[in-house]
Amino acid sequence: MIGDRSKIWTGTLNEQALDPQPHRVVGLYDTTLRDGEQSVGVVLSPEDKLEIARALDAAGIDRIEAGFPRVSADDWRAVELVSGAGLRAEVWGFSRAVQADVEALVELGVPASVIESPISDAKLAALRVSRETMLERIRKAVSFAAAAGIRVAFFGVDSSRAELGFYRQAYEAAVEAGAAEVVVVDTIGIATPEAAAYLVGQTVDWLGGEIPVHWHGHDDFGLGTAAAVAAVQAGATWVQGTINGMGERAGNADLIEVALALEALYGIPTRLDLTQARTLSQLVQERAGTPLPSWKAVTGDALFTRESGAVAAQFHDPPAIEPYSSELVGATRGIVLGKKSGIDSIRIAAERLGLDVTEERRAELLAAVKQLGTDKGGLVSDEEFTALVEQAH
Repeated sequence: MIGDRSKIWTGTLNEQALDPQPHRVVGLYDTTLRDGEQSVGVVLSPEDKLEIARALDAAGIDRIEAGFPRVSADDWRAVELVSGAGLRAEVWGFSRAVQADVEALVELGVPASVIESPISDAKLAALRVSRETMLERIRKAVSFAAAAGIRVAFFGVDSSRAELGFYRQAYEAAVEAGAAEVVVVDTIGIATPEAAAYLVGQTVDWLGGEIPVHWHGHDDFGLGTAAAVAAVQAGATWVQGTINGMGERAGNADLIEVALALEALYGIPTRLDLTQARTLSQLVQERAGTPLPSWKAVTGDALFTRESGAVAAQFHDPPAIEPYSSELVGATRGIVLGKKSGIDSIRIAAERLGLDVTEERRAELLAAVKQLGTDKGGLVSDEEFTALVEQAH
């Protein structure tokens, strides 16, 4: 949650453009350990998952999906470890609408779980299952889990491509069978923000407004964060996603991005400690072996680093060149040297390194830095800059 809004420098345009926003706290449900691990080539050991779960918990994530225990012995062990770690966050499991999956959750003592079932005609056709058969599977699995004391969130796979009449049937059947919550699922990331809002709004209306509604979206068209925000505006009280946007294909909505957008741009609170965002992001990158581009929103390494000379001239005034304080997300600011540097870049670098560079020498050094950066096709390191300063004596 953002405490000091003086660190946000977004101007007044958003306030003028937006209708009054909801101000209830939005819950964050993390599925990095399950859906995130579906990223191609990623394997997280049970111990990796426990370490990540503890970091998620420390950062204020409300719910952690520990995994799908029937996938493998390692997944079973991971659910055991995370469930037994004494976390503040709620620990959830994952299951298909299959009794054996639910029995595994019961055996593990998992108190809450998503139960998924495909509901689009495209998915049903691929599985050669009729609508009627799938409705019966949903009723049986949900009622069995609820009778065993598990809090169920029904998860209609490919919700965003389902025929609306059957979508409603499936969700109402799940709630009648005992589902306490529901998840609206954009499985292949096709929903525009407007469509996300429409489907969530319809779901809230159909279920009477007392059943908590989640949004689970993917980023295939680059709209993962925008769709999640629209879903919240339409009544979703939970957003599901992953750290760094990990997941199949283009990944899931990035929970860190969603939290910052909700809080900084819309004034909608979450419980995420954004000052831990980059530490959490880095841990997941390291354990998953999935480095991020340096320009990634919120957590990219170069987000608060400047090479441009024009920007370096304003570096002393962060609100002039940045939309929010680096402190808000636990980042540090810096100037680097290269082809695009300016006179102020030389001054700032020299002061940072404690080098004696008079004003008269800056133009000469700038020319040398630009040439070296061009020749290298990259940045000029501190050591190289120091050598240039010494050569100029």
